[in-house]
Amino acid sequence: MKYRRLTKEQLEELHQEFINFLATQSITADEWSAIKKNKPEVAEEELDVFSDLVWEGVLSNAQFLEHFSKDQIHLFHLGETEMHLIAIKVNAPDIDITTQEGYNWLRDNLLDDQVAFYNANKEYSEDANMDKFKLILQGANITKGELYEYFAKLVENNK
Repeated sequence: MKYRRLTKEQLEELHQEFINFLATQSITADEWSAIKKNKPEVAEEELDVFSDLVWEGVLSNAQFLEHFSKDQIHLFHLGETEMHLIAIKVNAPDIDITTQEGYNWLRDNLLDDQVAFYNANKEYSEDANMDKFKLILQGANITKGELYEYFAKLVENNK
């Protein structure tokens, strides 16, 4: 397995897609029930293959990732050959931007000396989707990129 198995909830959400996946392998509902009962290791392998296919599609289509920690926000734009990072660091120990209060403080104090912005580009390794997946494992979430776009304009305007 290349990535990780989808959760039970994710698999339930993708029930129809899993049925279609089994159908592409000419596995009927009755055959699937028999496989689960008599060859659970084969059933596990099928779930793993399906999970990898889903992850591959999701990661290939992802364009933005966000990761929040107590004092930093990492915003990634996932290009074709590299990812671009905008990082915001709050150098105020009493501010926790993972809380609504801390986030509001950041929003109201973007130009404060205690707020630093960083930009970086990084080329992908040989496996761009695995690079993206590792960021997700570290806590990043796939987004539509509104926050990235907002800060990209802000950084550009303050050059």
